[in-house]
Amino acid sequence: MVTTRISAGISGGIATGIGGLPHRDADEAAEFVLRHMGMPAIPTLPRRSPAEGSIAQAMVGMQGITVGQYGSIAVDRHKIDALAPVVTDLTHDAFTGFRTFLSHAIIAREEGRFTGPVKWQFVGPVTLGTALVRAGVPMSEAFEAAVRSVRERLQHLLDAVSTALPDSRQVVFIEEPALVELMQPGFPLAPDTAIDMVSGALAAVETSAVSGLHVCGLADIPSQLAAGPAILSLPVRTEVAESAGYLQRFMEHGGMIAWGVVPTSGPITTSAERPWRQLSALWCELVQRGVDPAMLRQQAIVTPECGLASHTPSVAVRVHAVAAEVGRRVRDQAIASRWVLGA
Repeated sequence: MVTTRISAGISGGIATGIGGLPHRDADEAAEFVLRHMGMPAIPTLPRRSPAEGSIAQAMVGMQGITVGQYGSIAVDRHKIDALAPVVTDLTHDAFTGFRTFLSHAIIAREEGRFTGPVKWQFVGPVTLGTALVRAGVPMSEAFEAAVRSVRERLQHLLDAVSTALPDSRQVVFIEEPALVELMQPGFPLAPDTAIDMVSGALAAVETSAVSGLHVCGLADIPSQLAAGPAILSLPVRTEVAESAGYLQRFMEHGGMIAWGVVPTSGPITTSAERPWRQLSALWCELVQRGVDPAMLRQQAIVTPECGLASHTPSVAVRVHAVAAEVGRRVRDQAIASRWVLGA
């Protein structure tokens, strides 16, 4: 799968979220993303309920798996059936953040407070399959079940968002933290097999939405691009420049990059100055290695580096204020570059 266009309605420098949020109140979380993100990200709230953790949420409705009241997961390996249908019950506790956001977004759209695209995320088949293996499911059954479950669940959720917000373009990120170890000895899958699995999930998204791929950390960039996302999430780290040629070709085909400009581990920055300097320095290095500077600006999305579930709502406000400011600077430069080019 090769992306051939810039995603419609997604402007350069738009800011959005990545991963979970720390809120314990779903209504507050819904209003937070509508207020603080240029492209609202449907919240997942694992601190409100462990059932909203990415793995638990993905397992809800799978045959042979029981998710307990407090997010505990019980797997009956003998009942796992890759061909069994996946039940998506949006009234389940695992989808409280999801359905609450949709309710608020409908009202916000009627009031004119929300227009444009909406972003959400779901765990990918490699990460889900790895979790099933660790729970005792045989490897062949685990990954086969994960592939089918992710594809079915994605379609259910795509339909739910489309029904609630028919005028909003959907941007769906496949979350694959397991890919950080893709090239390490002992990884349970061959790299090509893992890439094919992720590619299938992205293809399921592309039937009606824009696909993105996020790995919390710095994984092998060529492998991620080989899976075929329309948007690739990358942390702002100097090592990214080593893949300059791959990123240039990706953007030439219309791909966008979601830059994780605000680190979410360690001390949290209080201003946009350092994240902006780091992003600018990385972009300068990429340009020196042959990447088109106008593409970098015009095909950029701005996010935190990873999720914020381990922090507090006040920290989330600070992080997204910084991301929004960096996004504003990216937009200003993107507009300036268009004027220079006569666009």
